[in-house]
Amino acid sequence: MRIMIKGASFCLLFFLSSFVIGLDTVQANPNYRDALAKSLLFFQGQRSGRLPKTQQITWRSNSGLSDGLLAHVNLIGGYYDAGDNVKFNFPMAFTTTMLSWGALEYGKKMGPQLQEARAAIRWATDYFLKCATVTPGKLYVGVGDPNVDHKCWERPEDMNTVRSVYSVSPSNPGSDVAGETAAALAAASMVFRKVDPKYSRLLLKTAKNVMQFAMQYRGAYSDSLGSAVCPFYCSYSGYKDELLWGAAWLLRATNDVSYFNFLKSLGADDGTDIFSWDNKYAGARVLLSRRALLNNDKNFDSFKQQAEDFMCRILPNSPYTSTQYTQGGLMYKLPESNLQYVTSITFLLTTYSKYMSATKHTFNCGSLLVTSSSLRNLAKKQVDYILGVNPLKMSYMVGYGAYFPKRIHHRGSSLPSLASHPQAIGCDGGFQPFFYSSNPNPNTLTGAIVGGPNQNDGFPDDRTDYSHSEPATYINAAIVGPLAYFSGSSTT
Repeated sequence: MRIMIKGASFCLLFFLSSFVIGLDTVQANPNYRDALAKSLLFFQGQRSGRLPKTQQITWRSNSGLSDGLLAHVNLIGGYYDAGDNVKFNFPMAFTTTMLSWGALEYGKKMGPQLQEARAAIRWATDYFLKCATVTPGKLYVGVGDPNVDHKCWERPEDMNTVRSVYSVSPSNPGSDVAGETAAALAAASMVFRKVDPKYSRLLLKTAKNVMQFAMQYRGAYSDSLGSAVCPFYCSYSGYKDELLWGAAWLLRATNDVSYFNFLKSLGADDGTDIFSWDNKYAGARVLLSRRALLNNDKNFDSFKQQAEDFMCRILPNSPYTSTQYTQGGLMYKLPESNLQYVTSITFLLTTYSKYMSATKHTFNCGSLLVTSSSLRNLAKKQVDYILGVNPLKMSYMVGYGAYFPKRIHHRGSSLPSLASHPQAIGCDGGFQPFFYSSNPNPNTLTGAIVGGPNQNDGFPDDRTDYSHSEPATYINAAIVGPLAYFSGSSTT
């Protein structure tokens, strides 16, 4: 809308600019506590299996109740990874590791949401325990044929596509998916150590066995499973990063020196400027640098150095930066689902900042002095951008703020619920009139963070544009920690 102003227009201009400034002031301090609660609620909308009576996202119903049947095992449960109806264990395990790390680092700031975080973690670990133990010598790593599933637009409750079961074994190894599953189980074992010691012990015992399998039978799961996981969740970075990550988590959970010796022997010193479900190097280094900073253990100094090299590649004013930022200030890594990198890297920023603050540590990127505040401020800018402090004033979290994505690329959200449309909607039945409709989705997937804006800070809010409009469990899992961090250190 263009306003033509003549004559005494200064007052109107002043009023308008004050209004905009007022808006900015309101948005500059988002309600992190509300966003934290919603970021966790989202996971209930991704649940597969039999839903509990406490289910709060009520437009979802039971689904995937025969998962595992084709292999004569029970693989019911876990999460659908994004806007489809497939259970991919590789990103699901990363999601679980990040939720667990968030609970471990920021649990004290979560308040009543810590219980919700534990519930979100347990929904995944109950499933992983089945995957790791129901058939000796096998680790199940996924349910549902992605190539068939992606041709359909149907509710998970109506799913009639083949629920193929995928696994790795000594003859078809998957060190990457096994290393990540071990990391998830080990990290979760610490989350439950005090509140459910028996469950915690089971998680840790299983984590050790899965990690042993990952170390003993080397190979990429992409090579073993081919089109069942590629190009969707190929292990592009190889499996050495997952071996490092898995060993780092088992070291933290057990203090067993054999894991330290193993990770030192890996020689995993590739430089990186990314952190994601695929590439774990940066996360492992920040996790390991905790011992260098908080315990002053010199054995871990090399990991601290690598963690700081990573930060120097991320900070916008660093002479070594290799990270692009949009004009609105958002970290911009890749065109597809960019916010997954933003949330994961932001987690590392707040966490390393926390370690630095505890020890009054600083470091340099060339001539640039980096303090804990440098990292914290950049992290806050990324979180605030996601919550609406951006050129479009658009919150990229569904159900948070006044203006958020309404046409997300998500089957369950975009199709009428069973309660409102009890008749089954078949594989092709959802495309017209639902997928291609310009109407908002009938069901709100509260808390879902979508792929995000493009490099020009633009966002079309178009259901068919999955690169920008699709939510995913790993986008949300990584922001839970930073949201707790900021909610615990603000007045909102």
